[in-house]
Amino acid sequence: MAIPVLIHLFNLRRYKTVFFPHTRFLKNIQLNSRRQSQVRYKWLLLLRLLFLTLLILAFAQPYFANGDKKDTTNKTQVIYIDNSYSMTVKKGARNLLDIVKDAVHRQVQHALPGTRFLLITNDKPISYQPLPADKILTELNTLDVSPYSKTSDQLLSSVQSIMQTEGIHAVDLYCYSDFQAGSFAAPDTSLLKNISFYAVPVQADELNNVYIDTAYFTAPVLQIGQNNTIIVHSRAIGTLPKDMPVLQLQSNGKVMSAATLSFNDHNESIDTLTLRVNDGNWQHITLNINDAAVRFDDTFRIAARSAPNLSVLVLYEGQPNPYIQAAFRAYNGFKLNQVDTHNAPASWKEYNLIILSGITAINEALGKTIAAALQQGQSIAIFPGKTNDFTRLNEGLKLTGDIQINGIDTTTQAASTLQQGSEIVKDLFEKLPENIQLPVANWHYMINAGINTNQQSILSFRSGNPFLARYTPSKGKLYICATAADQQSGNFTASYFFVPFIYQMAIQAHSGDIYAITSGRQTPVYISLNNADERNMVHVYGNGTDMIPPQRPNAGGLDVFVDQTVRLPGFYPLSAKGSDTILVAMNADRQESLLDKRSLSDLKTAWKNGNIKWLELTDSGLLVKSRDWASFPLWKVCVILAIIMLVAETWLLTAKVPKPGIINA
Repeated sequence: MAIPVLIHLFNLRRYKTVFFPHTRFLKNIQLNSRRQSQVRYKWLLLLRLLFLTLLILAFAQPYFANGDKKDTTNKTQVIYIDNSYSMTVKKGARNLLDIVKDAVHRQVQHALPGTRFLLITNDKPISYQPLPADKILTELNTLDVSPYSKTSDQLLSSVQSIMQTEGIHAVDLYCYSDFQAGSFAAPDTSLLKNISFYAVPVQADELNNVYIDTAYFTAPVLQIGQNNTIIVHSRAIGTLPKDMPVLQLQSNGKVMSAATLSFNDHNESIDTLTLRVNDGNWQHITLNINDAAVRFDDTFRIAARSAPNLSVLVLYEGQPNPYIQAAFRAYNGFKLNQVDTHNAPASWKEYNLIILSGITAINEALGKTIAAALQQGQSIAIFPGKTNDFTRLNEGLKLTGDIQINGIDTTTQAASTLQQGSEIVKDLFEKLPENIQLPVANWHYMINAGINTNQQSILSFRSGNPFLARYTPSKGKLYICATAADQQSGNFTASYFFVPFIYQMAIQAHSGDIYAITSGRQTPVYISLNNADERNMVHVYGNGTDMIPPQRPNAGGLDVFVDQTVRLPGFYPLSAKGSDTILVAMNADRQESLLDKRSLSDLKTAWKNGNIKWLELTDSGLLVKSRDWASFPLWKVCVILAIIMLVAETWLLTAKVPKPGIINA
C-alpha cells in the first residue's frame, strides 16, 4: 500500500516552469494551479490505493462467514474417506482419492494438539479406537481403492456404535466423497445424534467413461469344437472418445477375437464375439476394452467349461417326442437318453433332469420313484398326454405331494400371464419383446395343489389355472405343464418359450458350468458338490486366501454366497474336500461406473439438518465453509471493482485541466 503513496510524494516534488506574458497575473495563476493539483493528486492517490487494495483482496479470495463461533475444543474427529471405485476418476492429473488423501493429511497435521482421530473407509475402520495424529498419517499412506461401498446410514451407524463402545460423547465427522447420484441418500436424522457432520464433496469437472456393462453366452452350455457366441453390452458416459475402444476376448490368456465398439444414440454398444474351446477344462474368459479414463470396469470375467455330464432322461409313452429330442440334440452339452416308461431305469441319480412326456398314467411304482428323485433334490418335468381318465395320473401325483387334476378344459385358450420373477424366466431373456404372444393350448388339465407344495405359476390362463407351474414339495423341483408337448395340443412347442424353459430346467438341476457374478449383489452360487455337508464345508480360494463363505442346502446341492466373503474382482475356485472344483468369476459392481454426480445445491436440498455443514475443498487442498455466493464469488467482484478503479485513474490522468478565468486590469 506504500507504493502509490511514495510515487505520489515523489511526483509532487517535481516542478514545472510556466512562462507568462506578464507578471501581473502570476499570483492568480499559481494559486489556481496549486489548488487544481492538490485535488487532482488526492483523487489519483485514492484511486490507486483502491485499485491495489481490490487486487490484493481478489487474490485473497474473500467469502462471507456465517457468524458461527469457531470450535476450539479438541473433540474426536472421525474422518470417512470414500475409497470406492468411482473415486479413481481423475481431476486434472490426479485421481479424486489422491486429492482426498492429501486434504486429510493436511487436516490431521493442522488439528489442535491432543486431537484424536478415527479413520473410516469402505473396507472397515482402520481402528475401532481413537488414534493420535502420527498413527493416522501412517495408515493414510497405505490406503488404496476398495471394491466395497457404504451408504450414509451405514456410515452413521458405524460411528454411533464406536461412540457407544468407546464412551465418546460427541464427534466431528468429516465425510470426503464424490456423492454419486445413485448413492448416499439423505441420512436418517436420528443417527446424527451428538455428531457434527461435515460433508466435503470432491468431484471431477468432466466425467467420461466407457465400460463393459454385462456379457453372456447365447447358449446355456459351452460346446467343444464349435463357435460359442457371446453378446457383450458396453456403455459410454459423457463425451465419446475420438478413437473408439477395441473390445478384446481372451480365454486362458489367449486372444480369441476382437471388435471395435460402435455406440448408438443411447451411448450403448452391443457386440457379438465368438469363442471356440477344444477341451472340457475351466476357461478363464476375460473381455477387455482400452479405456484410459476409468480402469476398474474395463474388464468383464466369465468362468465356463463344457459339461458333457449334463444328462437328461426322457420317459415317454408310445412314441418319443420329436420336439424335446430336437431341442436337446441341437447342442453337444446335453446327453439325452429316451426310453419307454416300461423300460425306465431303476436309478435316476445320474440324470440332471427327468422329463415324462405324453404319459396318461402314473402308477404307484413310478410315483414313488418320482417322489424319491424329488427328495434327492433332482428336477422333474411332466408333459402329460390327453386322457379322460385323469384319475390314473392322480394316483402317482398324490405320492409326490398334495397335487391333483380336477378336470379337463377342451376350449382353446391362450396363456395370459407370464411370471417374470420365476427362476426359469428371469435373466433368461435380455428383454422380453413388447406385446409378445404367449402360447396357446387347445385343451388343458385343471390342476389344483395344496399350500405345502409351494406352487408357482410360470404361465397361467385368464381363469387363474396354471399353464406351466413349478412345485417344490421337497428338496427337488417338479414342473407340470397342463397340456401335452405336441402340435395337436397347442403351439407351446413352437413358441418363444419352450426350448429356453427346458434348458433352464436342466441347467438349474446341475451346479452350472457358466459363472459370472457381481460383487455386492448377495446372489448365491448354486453348486452340486456331492461330498459337501455340515462337516465338509465348501471353501473359496484365491489371492493366497482360504475362506469358508456362507452356504445353505438347496435341493441336491448348495447355495454359496461367495460375494459375502470376497469382493475383489477375479477368478475364485470353490471346493470341498474330496469333491470337484468349481470356478467362479467375480465382477465389480457397475453401479460405481455411473459417475453422474449430484450438485452441491441438490445435496443441500436433500440433506437438511442443523448438524450438517458443507465444506469445500479449494485447489490448494484447504477446507472452507460452503458459500451461498458460490455462483458469483467475491473475488470476481473485487476484480471488477479493481478494473473500474483503473479506468477511473486512466480517465483522471488523461482529462484536461480547465483554464483559469481571465482577470480584468
